[in-house]
Amino acid sequence: MEELKTFCLSKSFSYQGDGVGIAGIFRHEPYFFFLHSNQSQAGKGRYSFIGFDPFDICSIQGKDGLQALKSRFSACQQTFDGPITPLSAGIVGFLSYDYGLHQENIKLKPNKHLGLPDGSFGFYDCIITIDHQDKKLTITSSGLPETSSSLRQKRAQQRLEFINNKIYFILNHPDACGSPTLESPSTSEPGPELISNFTPSEFVSTVERALDYIRRGDIYQVNLSQRFECELPSRDFDGFNLYKILSQLSPSPFGAFLKANDWQIISNSPERFLRIQGRAIETSPMKGTRPRGETPFLDQKMRDEILASPKEQAELLMITDLERNDLGKVCEYGSVNVKDMRSLEEYKTVFQATATIEGMLRKDKDAFDALNACFPGGSISGCPKIRAMEIIEELEPARRSLYTGALGYISFNGSSDFNILIRTLWTHHNHIYYQVGSGIVADSVPQEEYEETLVKAEAMKASLQRAFTQHYPLQNIR
Repeated sequence: MEELKTFCLSKSFSYQGDGVGIAGIFRHEPYFFFLHSNQSQAGKGRYSFIGFDPFDICSIQGKDGLQALKSRFSACQQTFDGPITPLSAGIVGFLSYDYGLHQENIKLKPNKHLGLPDGSFGFYDCIITIDHQDKKLTITSSGLPETSSSLRQKRAQQRLEFINNKIYFILNHPDACGSPTLESPSTSEPGPELISNFTPSEFVSTVERALDYIRRGDIYQVNLSQRFECELPSRDFDGFNLYKILSQLSPSPFGAFLKANDWQIISNSPERFLRIQGRAIETSPMKGTRPRGETPFLDQKMRDEILASPKEQAELLMITDLERNDLGKVCEYGSVNVKDMRSLEEYKTVFQATATIEGMLRKDKDAFDALNACFPGGSISGCPKIRAMEIIEELEPARRSLYTGALGYISFNGSSDFNILIRTLWTHHNHIYYQVGSGIVADSVPQEEYEETLVKAEAMKASLQRAFTQHYPLQNIR
């Protein structure tokens, strides 16, 4: 029985690519996912993962959904032997921000709800792992959910051979899957007609209402956001193509593409929510954004501005303290500490200020307990968190759905890694959506906060224009 519990086949190859070409081979497989580390940032972005055709799917709805997922996960939990990757087999999926509303018993107003589940996770027995540091690709195949030793070994072998045969050509002809050069869309071609759920003046007025709450002492900080949406040019819209464009325009360490029957998630998140390796746990909240300058002089000016800003420093300090408190709920006493109080990360379109907090999980806690304790992230809700969430529900005209939730994996050996769903688009039925926010503190200037949301949206908006105008007839664009 012990041999069965630890059984996992693996096969490794040298591989120099970024994973996009390999992922593209499987893009039409059911419940395909691509967790893509497309830019290395100080210990982030080493691995990418590809999977498809899960042997089980768990949809989460309501307050007890995560506990139900944990119960099904426990039946598959095990430790694998051999040259295993961080995600040899496990669950991959998302929790929406709305799950946190149920979890914290936030009173919901009857605002627009998109109809997506509060979360969805696939159970994947076979994973492709790309190690960008060691330049290696590894296929792992566990044979789950079979419990018979012979059947499990047979399934594992068949699944591994299926993938090996699919990727053989690309592994031996790496130039065959090179990323195409992006062309700028013609200025005469209209982009998609994006509609926000706020007018500019409405967003500014909402920031002023949030500032009233801060002055009254209800909160110290709150994240406010606006949602953009448009109709898709066709019902068979290829979200993976949009992801490829977005990841080229703005590389990110926590990119992801995930699809189901009636939705697709296209995430280009730069922010890690939670990572667990063994019992070590880490979170890296972001607070503070500036656009990149068009010249070296302007770029340095933006860099200096964000580093010197008292507002940005205070905002990140508040959220760092909140995250320390959240981790303390599941960590050994005295183990939580701030590894990095404030560092500046550079992306193609923005500068981001980030902190890193770490701790040691208690022996009786796991990734599910950590998600329950820390979700949703403090950087995208506010401080104090529950009151900020109540105010968000009051002030924002539509429930957030996926925006500021989390997407990632929990391996069957217990390790996990989740991003925060910012810089993220998603499709549902015949529409595509994205949402952008800004952190409001006592000295916020409402108009500047509105403009910050537009800065964060630039790469997503440009990617949509390219995807719509280059790959679909213009008459189909609304």
